[in-house]
Amino acid sequence: MPDYPIEQIRSRFPGLTRQVNGHQAIFFDGPGGSQSPESVGEAVKYYLLHQNSNVGMSFATSKETDELIEQTMMACADLLGCADHREIVFGQNMTSLTIQLASALSRTWGAEDEVVVTRSDHDANIRPWVLAAQWSGAKLRWIDIDPTDCTHSIDSIQQNISENTVMVAIGAASNFSGTINDVKGICSKAHSFGAEVFVDAVHYAPHGLIDVQELGCDYLACSSYKFFGTHQGILWGKFNRLAELPVAKLRVSSEEVPFRWMTGTQSHESMAGTLAAIEHLAWLGRIISTDNLSRREALSVAFSAIEDYESELCWTMIQGLLEIDGLKIWGVTDPSMKKPRAPTVSFTHPSMTAEQIGAKLAEKGIFAWAGNFYALELSESLGLEPEGALRVGLLHYNTKEEVDRFIKVLNEILR
Repeated sequence: MPDYPIEQIRSRFPGLTRQVNGHQAIFFDGPGGSQSPESVGEAVKYYLLHQNSNVGMSFATSKETDELIEQTMMACADLLGCADHREIVFGQNMTSLTIQLASALSRTWGAEDEVVVTRSDHDANIRPWVLAAQWSGAKLRWIDIDPTDCTHSIDSIQQNISENTVMVAIGAASNFSGTINDVKGICSKAHSFGAEVFVDAVHYAPHGLIDVQELGCDYLACSSYKFFGTHQGILWGKFNRLAELPVAKLRVSSEEVPFRWMTGTQSHESMAGTLAAIEHLAWLGRIISTDNLSRREALSVAFSAIEDYESELCWTMIQGLLEIDGLKIWGVTDPSMKKPRAPTVSFTHPSMTAEQIGAKLAEKGIFAWAGNFYALELSESLGLEPEGALRVGLLHYNTKEEVDRFIKVLNEILR
């Protein structure tokens, strides 16, 4: 296998050339939203300028829009590892889709049922289920975390998933701590009691290959703008459930799956960008491998290379941060636990708030997020409210030189 083609990758992202106060910008803000390759912008532009239309008619632009939707569904099916592209639902964002799904499911639950959420998740995978439990009269149960490394408490999992459970909502990876969760194990346990599992894969999607069949989940959601695309929500669900659940929809809209879930006119230009983002990842797999690969095979090669590359950068960063006196990393720092960790690192330092550190980094052209990142339950559990932490996130276009410069500048700030 050839070396990781970092220069070729970076050449596709015009935004990475930005300068701030005479410094080359470093984009460590990926967990909040990635940069996009030029191909994504060109796809959006082409659709809007040459194909913009509504669906379902016999004229050219309408037919082309129908075809774009079909092709983007098929690309998303390849990305997520599902066999039937009709199991792909598009929406404004993951949050809206999750609220929509939780609302539909709440109509099937009762007072004897229990819904399980975790203290580690983004609020978009907590609050919709809290509301759904309230609407249905179901009980709410919480999976706690181990504050030493932000992993799920095994005892808490055992105690809270039972014969009364109807839904377990879990994140594939924490957007705060970077912890990658045992989704497959939780799916197995939940299914042993006849419960369903919803997976928030928004943070995981740019870092690893998703396989809904291997995970064994019932529903999974992600967002294109986290994996180099557009502001597009994507929901996968098992076909029979998407067909039978009592979704809120207009009388005139289709009962066909998945369109019964896609309320109103969709953002077709965002679909064009989502398709281009998936093709960007497949492009990476094809330049790494000399074989004639299908799109799913190319994505598998790409993510294998991305995982290895990002992990090396991440652990270089962690080592540099651990050498700073007083700095506390919130998440896995044990090198023997490299596998259950995404390249997202949140930390605090007693000398400054996260916002103050972030502002000083920004002056040097280093982009990083401060706060709780909507993972409010986790931030509260760790005793970090209201300041939260400073979060740096690595993506497949970042470099070791950027990591080294970040550590150097951070040392100067905290000195």
